[in-house]
Amino acid sequence: MKNYCINCKGNVIDFSEPRVMGIVNVTPDSFFSDSRCQTEKDILEKTEKHLSSGAEFIDLGACSTRPGYTEIAENEEIKRLDFALRLITNKFPEAVISVDTYRSGVAEFAVKNYGVSIINDISGGLADENIFSVAAKYSVCYVLTHNTEEGVMQFFVRQTDKLKQLGVKDIILDPGFGFAKTLDENYELLRDMEKLQIFEMPLLVGISRKSMIFKLLNITPAESLNGTTVLNTIALNKGADILRVHDVKEAVQSVKICRKTGFIK
Repeated sequence: MKNYCINCKGNVIDFSEPRVMGIVNVTPDSFFSDSRCQTEKDILEKTEKHLSSGAEFIDLGACSTRPGYTEIAENEEIKRLDFALRLITNKFPEAVISVDTYRSGVAEFAVKNYGVSIINDISGGLADENIFSVAAKYSVCYVLTHNTEEGVMQFFVRQTDKLKQLGVKDIILDPGFGFAKTLDENYELLRDMEKLQIFEMPLLVGISRKSMIFKLLNITPAESLNGTTVLNTIALNKGADILRVHDVKEAVQSVKICRKTGFIK
């Protein structure tokens, strides 16, 4: 049993068992069309569905980072987040929210104005070095994602050291499936993922409906739920503590079955 935990809005979340993070995209161009939520109704329904299905976290993104994405202006990203966060925090005040952004200004807006608990930065601090300082200033949890040609181990050693020097205490590691990796490299990373437990930090895995599934199987993201479940199950065996997914119910079921069979390490 793992004995580490993170502090979110004063609530201590332990990882004696894996947790599930539900994705809510307030973008018009996310790679999986069913995850796009732009109206008040869609945002609230998606969030409620995730929470009622067992999501521990809601990961809110307002700027698509799919392959070939078009970058939007920072003020547009903030505008989208402002709309969604106002809705979600009013309707679900106890929800633990993660903001999916690589911009320090966007992260600070979300944390300062809406009490967001987690900064989920897919750039690993490489796109905007000030984002580490925002995590330190507000004492929030930071998700460090590998997104570079540098080896995963070396990258995590260097970047976690920077975070700790700034005083960031709650760090989650994301191996970055689908980022700066070939199809084969993604599967090699998953095969050896248990090695990352040496850091004794929670591991987040975001494989849901990604190209490493649909390109391998020659299908579409919409057809990739079964493949997602298979890979999430493998990830749980390899030490995943958080599954970041579009389909919360199925991920929660995977966790329950893996726990019952003793498949989770």
